Amino acid sequence: MAGIIPAAGSTEGGRFRRRRYTPIADINVTPLVDVMLVLLIIFMITAPLLQVGVPVDLPKTSAQQVGGKDEPLVVSVNSKDEVFLGDTQYDVAELGTKLKAVHDEKPDQRVFIRGDKSVNYGKMMEVMGVVIDSGFRQLGLLGEQAQQLGKGVGTVSPAPAPQPQPQGQPQTGPRR
Repeated sequence: MAGIIPAAGSTEGGRFRRRRYTPIADINVTPLVDVMLVLLIIFMITAPLLQVGVPVDLPKTSAQQVGGKDEPLVVSVNSKDEVFLGDTQYDVAELGTKLKAVHDEKPDQRVFIRGDKSVNYGKMMEVMGVVIDSGFRQLGLLGEQAQQLGKGVGTVSPAPAPQPQPQGQPQTGPRR
């Protein structure tokens, strides 16, 4: 059987056949990866800046951080004895009203109290009393981690244990 061999670039019958354009079905992920990396860098830079904005000089402590599932409420007392819930300043009476409203919505909400180390102890106790009177039972105090543990910076040493006194002798020292 004899056949005709077509010339190069031609098809049977001598006519040129056009090639069809077929779209590429692959997705180019390079721009997607570029955008995602830029967003990741932006969020890594801005996330630490989104903390509570009230400037407070926290005391140092050697206690470990407490973790939790939800975002806690943060009550701050700055060095001028001004009280803040988040970034909003309140009087102590207004704070109690606001916290009661929040407690009605979320009764198991955690509350953290931040206080400047120069704040009067009485003021901190007043704020803690308002938080507790509002119904919150999960209450914590915030402080900075001490850099030099055991060097007297931010550590609290326990009181010495009282020595047993022989019976019949009066006890000296402070009574508990």
